[in-house]
Amino acid sequence: MSIVGTKVVRVEDDKLITTGGTYIDDLREEALTGAVHAMFVRSPIAHATVTSIDVEEAAAAPGVVAVYTAADLDLAPGRAGPVAQPWLADGVVRYVGEPVALILAEHPYQLEDAAELVDVDYEPLDVVSDIDSALSGEVVLHPELGGNVVQTHGGDFAEDTFADCEVVVSRTIVNQRVAPAPLEVRGAACAWGDDGRLTMWLSTQNAHSARSTLAKGLGIDSTEIRVIAPDVGGGFGAKIGADPEAVVLAWASRRAGRPVRWSESRSENLTAMTHGRAQRNTITIGGRRDGTVLAFRLEVVQDAGAYPRTLYLPTLTEMMASGVYRFPRVETASRAVVTNTTPIAAYRGAGRPEATAAVERAIDLFAAEIGLDPAEVRRKNFIPPDAFPYTTPTGAEYDTGDYAAALDKALEAAGYAELREEQIRRSAVGDPIALGIGVSAYVEITGADRRGDSGRVEINPDGTVTAYTGVSPHGQGIHTTFAMLLSDRLGVPMEKITVKHGDTDEIPKGVGTMGSRSLQYGGSAIRKAADAVIEKARELAADELEAAPGDLELDTASGTWRVRGAASAGAVSWARLAERAGDDGLSADVWADEVSPTFPFGVHVAVVEVDTLTGKVTLRRIVAVDDAGPVINPVTFTGQRHGGLAQGAAQALLEVMHYDAEGNPTTATFADYSFPTAVELPDFELVTMVTPTDRNPLGVKGIGESATIGSTPAVQNAVVDALSHLGVTHVDMPATPLRVWEAIAEAQASTRAGKAD
Repeated sequence: MSIVGTKVVRVEDDKLITTGGTYIDDLREEALTGAVHAMFVRSPIAHATVTSIDVEEAAAAPGVVAVYTAADLDLAPGRAGPVAQPWLADGVVRYVGEPVALILAEHPYQLEDAAELVDVDYEPLDVVSDIDSALSGEVVLHPELGGNVVQTHGGDFAEDTFADCEVVVSRTIVNQRVAPAPLEVRGAACAWGDDGRLTMWLSTQNAHSARSTLAKGLGIDSTEIRVIAPDVGGGFGAKIGADPEAVVLAWASRRAGRPVRWSESRSENLTAMTHGRAQRNTITIGGRRDGTVLAFRLEVVQDAGAYPRTLYLPTLTEMMASGVYRFPRVETASRAVVTNTTPIAAYRGAGRPEATAAVERAIDLFAAEIGLDPAEVRRKNFIPPDAFPYTTPTGAEYDTGDYAAALDKALEAAGYAELREEQIRRSAVGDPIALGIGVSAYVEITGADRRGDSGRVEINPDGTVTAYTGVSPHGQGIHTTFAMLLSDRLGVPMEKITVKHGDTDEIPKGVGTMGSRSLQYGGSAIRKAADAVIEKARELAADELEAAPGDLELDTASGTWRVRGAASAGAVSWARLAERAGDDGLSADVWADEVSPTFPFGVHVAVVEVDTLTGKVTLRRIVAVDDAGPVINPVTFTGQRHGGLAQGAAQALLEVMHYDAEGNPTTATFADYSFPTAVELPDFELVTMVTPTDRNPLGVKGIGESATIGSTPAVQNAVVDALSHLGVTHVDMPATPLRVWEAIAEAQASTRAGKAD
């Protein structure tokens, strides 16, 4: 019996729940002996000219080793793009939290006092606080660009797109800015060796990308840098590669001649680490009154923050605009603008949740306008199973899917008909606790980068196995999953398999973990390396057993090689073959680039209760069908779904990173930034569905982001559905009590005004 597909407790967890992980703050490396501690002085103003920085008093403070500003740096230019963010603010600050200076001190407690002594003279400038002020162009953030729009795409719309539609609905919706808020904030430690090489320990999702960023900034070859990712306490996209702070820390360590340690505070993390989402979408949907959608248009405005970092986000939203639907006509356009806010980058789902939120709200708005059940409108417009592989009007190449089957499973598990009956009963008696049922059908792209990844498998002389992967786990359970794949393929017990990652000296090439790519790229590479080892072993075993290679078979039950059909000929172990390989070793090092993106899909049903007197929303149920192909380990698969559902529901109901008109963040602590706990979440009801893909040898699709993508619009739709009998047609996220109460009040006022007329 294969271990693949069985529930295996994560091998990572024993250490995490006993002795604990080794995070950046836990490092006790010899190379870090005598390290100084670092702190960035950050701008308290959203937009200002820096007329002077006086660090003399801070430099003389107790324990301070050095204070550096932009004037001290001799680094290469920063990230490529329309505007490169300076390593430290140089002449102008453009968001609250932008680093202005770096302080090094002997002890962490000395940093705060020294930071207060850095005297920065700011001359305030007018603020571009949001998308509207950016588009107005009254204040230009980067004068060299001539405006605040830094990217445009599409927009050549036909005049007759909706000409044959009986019903056309249009609305502008907001996919609000959120903070990734990983449990482990950003951190780094670095030291320069006697050989002139830099070693950087970094809380990162991608050690190899970090190495490239460091090399470019420092102006040295990447071979002179070793990046190590220890245990990483969450990333959610915001720890891809290395942020500017890491480059400045490495430079400062070299200049000071001391190892350096850095860990930011929670409020620093909320204001200075990249944020996610921050899109405003205008949706227009048209069709017939029988529920057939004929045309869909999506216009995206992406708030990129002060310095554009990942401008692929709005184009990903465009690519996935039509979702699971076979719309005859689809039009998209996007613009990205800069504002005096923290830069936007990838956040769990990265562009795809925004697309799903847009099209799923559009379907509900259309269904409400024509008076049909939103689940049935979805069913009527799904891409049928026999249409796959299917290329959408926006160029996405879907592999496999059965969206109607997923809908049926979700509705049946939820008891959809009974829920609708209960909703009608409550409305009929005027129950102030309204019931809402929200449906969301989604498809997303995983492994969109198409870059492949590395895998190396070594058989050790004692029969144990060491695997090296270019992907980099930060909570996904990759050690367990990859060990399961190897145990199944090689017949070696899991306890004899070690999986290594996140060290650029041990694994010179890799791409990392983001975009739900780890299993389909990293797992495929490990599988490919294992198969290569098997073929090498076959030749060695043939010599050992004096048989033809084609007559040999690997008995995975015992982990030994035998002559097929000749048990008396004996068997040879992996340990013996590794010994026989000698200095050449029994190993394989591969790059898996024959893999292409996949398209997981699913349907979520959310059930909420809304107190119409106070606006309070209570999430009662989430029923989720998430189809990501064959499941290697149901334990890790379930964990990814649970985490995604929690994050998606939290965006719908709780989370928002808010700025006032002067560009000041007003949600800079967990006292203000609403973060979900178990109290706000129900038990998740997970439904199984498996549709394999042919785009990688494992037949798998990514699962890391799927549940986030499906749950957010399901919960938002449920809130609106609960209030629809009161005349509410839309509530922007997050659906806070105040926002819900205001929507009810506005609808009631509109009803009264209509009666008066």
